[in-house]
Amino acid sequence: MFEKHLLARKRILVTGGGSGLGAAMAKRFAELGADVMICGRRLEVLEDTARRLYDEAGARIGVHRCDVRDPAAVDAMMTAIWSDAPLDVLVNNAAATFIAQTEHLSPRAADAILAPTLHGAMYCTLAAGRRWIESHHPGVVLSILSTSTITGRAFTVPSAMAKSGVLAMTKSLAVEWGPKGVRLVAIAPGSFPTPGASGQLRPGGRDDGAARNPLGRVGDHGELADLASFLISDRAGYINGEMVVQDGGAHLRSSGADDLLGWSDARWVELREAARGGRG
Repeated sequence: MFEKHLLARKRILVTGGGSGLGAAMAKRFAELGADVMICGRRLEVLEDTARRLYDEAGARIGVHRCDVRDPAAVDAMMTAIWSDAPLDVLVNNAAATFIAQTEHLSPRAADAILAPTLHGAMYCTLAAGRRWIESHHPGVVLSILSTSTITGRAFTVPSAMAKSGVLAMTKSLAVEWGPKGVRLVAIAPGSFPTPGASGQLRPGGRDDGAARNPLGRVGDHGELADLASFLISDRAGYINGEMVVQDGGAHLRSSGADDLLGWSDARWVELREAARGGRG
């Protein structure tokens, strides 16, 4: 479907690229000829992923340890990247979420979601955009969002707020930075199960996304990676400020939180206690 060298000569950074959808995108970008880097907080996870992708696909992936919640760390990472050559594409993929009754959220818990999902995406986008604009180098920002930007989503309110904020950034900067050669796009994935997200959003490991989806299945990581590859490529050069929904039509049926409305208070208490225990 794609030309073998669709992304040749492009330098791409994927935040939160050590696992899940981030790793899937990194692998596909490398297969299509890109020079790919991934970043995250845990260096050992990044290095393990880089080794795995090399063993599986011969993909050489660079790694950068960086906490995107820290603007100084983000700026230092971008400086290190630019010391070799300019970045061409930034993929804002790092995010955090968990289910909770919103009235029980502490400020610390809310910030644990807002910091990487909203602030981290903004810090990375500004750090890359500033360098692109100063050097007159074209760039692309792809942000991985969610359909909560359309429907809202009960019990994951900080995440819905953060993703909606990044969508607003995408639309706003598409206009402001478009004349300067910087394009911004986004994807709103539906159910693409990963160990991390499934554990946070579906306690007990149950994920009935397939049963609730009009197409009767969940998404395949390769499908999202292919869409991402197209959107950051020159072939999508006239798409700017748009979010593409990739969820099998699920958001047209519900926001995805309907099953949680039937939870008893006792079950919510059990979940909160388990979360506290997991934090030690």
